[in-house]
Amino acid sequence: MIDSEETARVFTAGLCDAAAMARLEHLAELLRAENTRQNLIARATVDSLWQRHIADSAQLLCYVPRETGVWLDLGTGAGFPGLVIAAMRPDWTVYLVESRKRRVEWLDAAREALQLSHCRVIGERLENVPDFSAGVISARAFAPMPRLLELAGRFSTKQTVWLLPKGRSAAQDLASVAKSRRSMFHVEQSLTDPEAGIIIGGPVQGARLEARQAS
Repeated sequence: MIDSEETARVFTAGLCDAAAMARLEHLAELLRAENTRQNLIARATVDSLWQRHIADSAQLLCYVPRETGVWLDLGTGAGFPGLVIAAMRPDWTVYLVESRKRRVEWLDAAREALQLSHCRVIGERLENVPDFSAGVISARAFAPMPRLLELAGRFSTKQTVWLLPKGRSAAQDLASVAKSRRSMFHVEQSLTDPEAGIIIGGPVQGARLEARQAS
């Protein structure tokens, strides 16, 4: 279990190289500075940034193949998990969808500062984003499951992996999905909070084993 800033850093470092860790350190600095101007993350979580936000995002890499198609992050906000994934896997194509203007400006500035040429910020409501096929769809706090599936289903194929950190409401949120679709998903325990869950769907390869080894 990731229960401190130290264990969060060690865990994250085990999933990427030194250059990626340097980018994440820079991201943390940028976020702390911007958080004094706009409320990107709750102030109570600033001192546990690595545990609550960076490692919490990084753990999603345990549930995807080594290479994937476009990673589509919905309602990315301050960049979690999408900007963290882009920093850790700079060769992957990551799309960050965020409709709030100030957040879009922050994401674009952070993307440029971190020199993430394969990361794109889409400053639109998801309803206005043209269709394409995503290899991974992630959403940390975007919408309840039924609404999320309604909005994002058009980006999904049979090979798409869904990674939906839902905190302590994961099981309840999954239960709200129609039975015909519920069997496509399951809940995994988060490594950063023993009471939180991640709703996972699609062709996840070796996920549980990798996650347990990483913890």
